[in-house]
Amino acid sequence: MPKRPNTPCKHPGCAKLVPYGSQYCEEHAPMHRHDVKGTKEKGYDSRWRKARVRFLKVHPLCVKCLEKGRLEKATVVDHIIPHRGSKVLFWDENNWQALCKRCHDRKTRLEDQRLEYKY
Repeated sequence: MPKRPNTPCKHPGCAKLVPYGSQYCEEHAPMHRHDVKGTKEKGYDSRWRKARVRFLKVHPLCVKCLEKGRLEKATVVDHIIPHRGSKVLFWDENNWQALCKRCHDRKTRLEDQRLEYKY
């Protein structure tokens, strides 16, 4: 069976090829170690799952769809301001909103993916 071809490093502007299944070349891998944290390491554990279920029972409809006059069941608890590891923002229920998956994916793609650097 043929071997899969190498793929480009995912670091912006890097054209080095890495083995299939790897994301970054040896030079850029240390810069992106924080990108590969698991959900449990990010705080999404059993305590979060219980809080999420409770929140969705109280807020069953997507707030973005309601603004547009549509009734859509909420399936995701979104952090309005991305917590980026802050436990205070993570657990602040005033920073939570109920969204359907489509609205959550759109919000994440348009608003939350920009890296915020702190100096």
